[in-house]
Amino acid sequence: MATGRTHRPATRSRGIPEATVARLPLYLRALTALSERSVPTVSSEELAAAAGVNSAKLRKDFSYLGSYGTRGVGYDVEYLVYQISRELGLTQDWPVVIVGIGNLGAALANYGGFASRGFRVAALIDADPSMAGKPVAGIPVQHSDELETIVRENGVHIGVIATPAGAAQEVCDRLVAAGVTSILNFAPTVLSVPDGVDVRKVDLSIELQILAFHEQRKAGEEAAARTAAGVPAPAATDATTAADGAKRTSATDQGPDGDVPAVMPA
Repeated sequence: MATGRTHRPATRSRGIPEATVARLPLYLRALTALSERSVPTVSSEELAAAAGVNSAKLRKDFSYLGSYGTRGVGYDVEYLVYQISRELGLTQDWPVVIVGIGNLGAALANYGGFASRGFRVAALIDADPSMAGKPVAGIPVQHSDELETIVRENGVHIGVIATPAGAAQEVCDRLVAAGVTSILNFAPTVLSVPDGVDVRKVDLSIELQILAFHEQRKAGEEAAARTAAGVPAPAATDATTAADGAKRTSATDQGPDGDVPAVMPA
């Protein structure tokens, strides 16, 4: 059985930039959808639009793979699926362990896209003794005491951490010591790993905060546009009025040094 140790992706040794590597899965997803519809060829413009990038960047990315397409015809869909899959190391079996089988870990275990993309969930691991033996997605949960044995016996080199933040670093250290060299971290914390170990972090709260920033900026731009056009601002809601009132109260009730008193006056 291939474990991932015998054949590592050749992207770094061939000088493919990390930004290009990050876009390869986007191209592969778009190409797979085309393949499922039996589309034989695709132009750089069509594929770039499906992947959400510009066509010049796509052609540059594919040049690192040695794939330039055919003028007037485009790219062969099936060949590109194979070529990108090979570069990403997806032409073999990659056993994965998921550590932390709470709501998020269980959702990941039930995700059906792993197998179709070259990943096999080899084990589910949790520190809660009451979880031991319970099936999740058809796989019995194993206790974290067995982590090192599970990693070695299954030839695992990719680990997924879905534990609470406080437990994540210890789990990471144990995974690395057992031989895991790539980690997908869903815990809301930054992991420290030695050289040679790759960590990808997925933090949903950060992504939501970034979206909130953009929403706030758009609201500010819309308000500025209304002001420039002489359009009156919309009536304040009760919540906005209450919030403004609270701000005014806090400003007027500050102490002599600008601090809000511990006990507000009645």
